[in-house]
Amino acid sequence: MANSSILINDVLVFNGCNKDVFRANIFVEDSLIRKISEQDIIVPESTLVIDGKGKFLMPGLIDAHWHTFMSSNTMIDLLTADSAYTQIKAIKEAENTLLRGFTTVRDAGGPVFGIKRAIDEQILPGPRIYPCGAIISQTGGHGDFRAVYEEPRPFDCCKLSHTEEIGAAIIADGVDAVTVAARNNIRLGASQIKLMTGGGVASLYDQLEDTQFFEEEIRAAVKAAEDVGTYVMVHVYVPRAIKRAVLAGVKSIEHGHLIDEPTMEFMAQKGTWLSMQPFTYNDNQYPSKAQQDKHKIVVDGTDHTYNLAKKYQVKLAWGTDLLFNPMNTKNQNQGILKLQKWFTNYEILRMVTYDNAQLLSLSGSRNPYPGRLGIIEENAWADMIILDGNAMDNIDLLGDPGKNILLIMKGGEIFKNIL
Repeated sequence: MANSSILINDVLVFNGCNKDVFRANIFVEDSLIRKISEQDIIVPESTLVIDGKGKFLMPGLIDAHWHTFMSSNTMIDLLTADSAYTQIKAIKEAENTLLRGFTTVRDAGGPVFGIKRAIDEQILPGPRIYPCGAIISQTGGHGDFRAVYEEPRPFDCCKLSHTEEIGAAIIADGVDAVTVAARNNIRLGASQIKLMTGGGVASLYDQLEDTQFFEEEIRAAVKAAEDVGTYVMVHVYVPRAIKRAVLAGVKSIEHGHLIDEPTMEFMAQKGTWLSMQPFTYNDNQYPSKAQQDKHKIVVDGTDHTYNLAKKYQVKLAWGTDLLFNPMNTKNQNQGILKLQKWFTNYEILRMVTYDNAQLLSLSGSRNPYPGRLGIIEENAWADMIILDGNAMDNIDLLGDPGKNILLIMKGGEIFKNIL
């Protein structure tokens, strides 16, 4: 359980939002930051006092496109393994994620409602999770992993496929089916809805250039989300599919690596978020040459997309989207360091804390953690990390969390302290 009150003395604070850092003492009580002061803070005798030793304190990291379940299991695990086995692997990875300094993740699809509940009830350690639930895909879309011998069927008929049974994906065709799928995810606890509106790399039946779901189908999910105060995020790469999603009211474009300039300008005009991943060739490995070739096309579009986003000042979020390669999850923090090609250290630190938190707050009344995340200020959630060095000067410190992250706190509870 969290200490009822903690005082951290003498830290160099990056608050997540402002470029200027400052020396301060921070008092935490009942999961929140209660006082920040350059002067001594008088606290109750029972308070745990920590000497910050002048180290660098910042908000906990936020990954806006993480897969708690699908990053910790292979595709073969997903399709063939007992569900208890795959959940245990995901539970262990949730703890590892927190120990890499990520106090919050937006889970971009998968069966994580139970893991989230166990974390929130302090049964097991892990980050805050903003869950989507099962990803929603059209037949033959990016989330359709059925074998070729499995016949398509109406959404409300007959036996579910294995990936549907375990809550990884749901196949929905038509306005009514998409509406039911979105509403069911919300019923189960989704904080936002995830649709696959374009082709993908790992999927079996589509091409990157594909546009998926009709506009009226996407709009149905948007209406279902808006009716309960939240929003829709979509997997998509190409301009035609991106524009269709934005026109339908989608608030967050995931990926977008093959976007063109007019579409990026259109996103800027609409105020749509772009949740990007600075992919490299080694991030995700796929079993077939066709999949690897698609992955290369996406990687090659990364530089162009970031440059366009900067030109039009599109609202940018950052995430990793590591999939089906449990050995690669340890490299989650490396995705932050890749941003140095396009952004200053300050811009990166702000993106992976404050900016990502602004995107997550679009979940509105479905926000599972109402309050202030991604910022060090009074009455914000006490989610913070302390680094052995100034990340504003050397952001590479985040690349080795085991060595360089000295303290990890989430909701006023300390999960690591080697100060």
